[in-house]
Amino acid sequence: MVGDVRERKTQLALCLRMLEASEIIDYNGHASIRDGANMLINVGRAQRSLLTADDICTVDLDGNLIEGNGKPPLEFHLHAGIYKARPDVGAICHAHPKWSTYLTMTGHGYLPVFAQGTLVYPLPVLDTPDSINSVEMSERLNAVLGDRPAALMKSHGAVTVGADIVEAFVLINYLEENAERQYRALQIGQPYCFDDEQIVAARAKLHNPGLFQRTWDHHRAKLGEP
Repeated sequence: MVGDVRERKTQLALCLRMLEASEIIDYNGHASIRDGANMLINVGRAQRSLLTADDICTVDLDGNLIEGNGKPPLEFHLHAGIYKARPDVGAICHAHPKWSTYLTMTGHGYLPVFAQGTLVYPLPVLDTPDSINSVEMSERLNAVLGDRPAALMKSHGAVTVGADIVEAFVLINYLEENAERQYRALQIGQPYCFDDEQIVAARAKLHNPGLFQRTWDHHRAKLGEP
């Protein structure tokens, strides 16, 4: 069991390094993995680009430190609240990516403009830029997120959830790439948007653990990880 926890901490640290390399997180941002009644999450003070398993702590869903070399981030409530409300969720990513945040800053709704972007559409928006640093704010986010795989926060960031950390990581990458394509297309004209039939077809093909793993492996290889 100890070895299994260490492996999941290593996987979570890799996830965060890959998110930093993709400029989806920077000096902020966090990800977590459910660990029974607890969660694994990066310590708040750790440098995201250099994270290792030693920078991952274990906390309960009230934020109490159980094991680790530092305290969780202030927004641990975001993770804890989702785990309490969503037994289907095994991992969470929260970041402040620029392209999707531009959309919320300007009142542009997220549109599925490429196939992978359909996996998180429709994308609800929490109508406040406030940090999710309290039980009350977590409840507000959960009310918006519902049973969806992702949500945006106005002028703040994004959150994705998954059965595991690979899925949560891949979905936030798909979300941000779709938002960038939408933003850039808006500079030229009106973006093409997938219709309902195309959305159903894309999801049937692309919501696939094997394809999620391939996307994860692509980002891992870019970091030179074995």
